[in-house]
Amino acid sequence: MAGARGPRRPGAIRIAVLCAVTVAGLYACSSPGEKETPAPSRTPPPSVPASPIVRSPFTGLPAAPARVLAVKIDNVQAARPATGLGTADLVYVEQVEGGVTRLLAVYSAHLPDRVGPVRSARESDIALLRPFGRPVLAYSGAQSALNPLLRAASLYPVTESSAPAAFVRDGGRPAPHNLYLRPERAFAAAPEATRARDIGFRFGSAPKDGTPVNATTVSFPAARYAFTWSAPDNAWRVAMDGRAARSTDTGPLTPETVVIQYVNVRSSGFRDRFGSVSPYTETVGSGRAVVLRDGRSHEARWNRPTADSGTAFTTPAGTPLNFARGQVWVVLAPR
Repeated sequence: MAGARGPRRPGAIRIAVLCAVTVAGLYACSSPGEKETPAPSRTPPPSVPASPIVRSPFTGLPAAPARVLAVKIDNVQAARPATGLGTADLVYVEQVEGGVTRLLAVYSAHLPDRVGPVRSARESDIALLRPFGRPVLAYSGAQSALNPLLRAASLYPVTESSAPAAFVRDGGRPAPHNLYLRPERAFAAAPEATRARDIGFRFGSAPKDGTPVNATTVSFPAARYAFTWSAPDNAWRVAMDGRAARSTDTGPLTPETVVIQYVNVRSSGFRDRFGSVSPYTETVGSGRAVVLRDGRSHEARWNRPTADSGTAFTTPAGTPLNFARGQVWVVLAPR
């Protein structure tokens, strides 16, 4: 019949099938008698190595490098509970006049809205903060004879008189336990403060040994601290003088690592306003330490050869003793 189409050739059928596949982008299509054009090779793009995680040298947690602020915090009975302690990267416990203690809280990765109550600085703070570079030190004041040393030290002193906008008084508390710092405004008064850097701490897996412990107590002449392991928190709960310690803004104080660093505490050449000799805590040197992490107690050694160097903590065998990642408390306990 005129116009009728004959049966399609098998080769044509194969070509049609291949052309259909070509639409899917797998092959090139050609007419009978033509050479097939090979599909272009696809070279995968070169892999880009993942950027290393930047971690805080104070906590071992991911954190962008940021300026360092140290704040002297009162912690006698009348000053409790404090504000802003739960946000600190690092907290030092120091002995002051009368055998009571004061806290030096260090901030970098995170800043609370307020910190306090803020109290006065001591001579020991100058050497203690040397490894941090030139941080901000916020405090309420100091003995007049100590002020020249603080101004000459490698730090930025920030007080209520030098930066009044950085401080606020709480009318609901009695003086001198009512002065609070606004951290952001403290940095505004010292824009060139040093960013966080290595101070000797190491973070990572715990040593294989260690003694399981539920609680550890540290005593000063007129103060007592207890650190009790809390499995739900995976951290240590802090108690001061027999009472659970907390921060008004974040609740119970729960550091992941507690370091009990045994040091010499001697008399300094300064006295407080009542005539009591101010103790001086020696943090340059070496000695015994106990590191609490993960519900275990580890014997350790500490070593800080010079005022400019950080403090290394090692096992008795001399290998680095890793801290748990998170907030660290260092209790500068008298030998």
